[in-house]
Amino acid sequence: MDRKTPAQRFAAKVDTTGPLPLIRGVLGPCHLWTGSTNEQGYGTFWANGRTVKAHRYAYEQANGPIPDGLEVDHRCRRRACVAPGHLDAVTHRVNILRSTNHVARRAAVTHCPAGHPYDAANTYRAPNGTRKCRTCKNAHSRAARAAKRTPQLAPVEPIRPRTDHTLERAA
Repeated sequence: MDRKTPAQRFAAKVDTTGPLPLIRGVLGPCHLWTGSTNEQGYGTFWANGRTVKAHRYAYEQANGPIPDGLEVDHRCRRRACVAPGHLDAVTHRVNILRSTNHVARRAAVTHCPAGHPYDAANTYRAPNGTRKCRTCKNAHSRAARAAKRTPQLAPVEPIRPRTDHTLERAA
């Protein structure tokens, strides 16, 4: 009995007549993985004694090892796609910014709502990890300190309408 190589087993689980990419500028149809997938929808494949992600295997077969510090991004935005032309090795930040989810939208914001830039000098990280504008925080703190220093007026008793009807005009 002839044993198939990992490359042959991989090719048997790829549909090269998949749909067109979801993003303009990515050429050719997606090559959809028809084998098993994980909970996030990425194809999984058994190769060299371990389970690997199918898109990473496809990238490595076409381009060699994935450089350290980079991850494979689906330019076509389909997690089940293993077309080598649709896969790029990019940094995590680039991968996030190419996405369309809420994280990508927030990361793409370059200025705070008041228009101050999110740059190294004007940005700090809040305890929950979000970016905050240092200029706005300082202005808010100054306003709060000024409000504490401003003397407050004593509460004034409200004017009540007169209920004494004894002064009615005689007709």
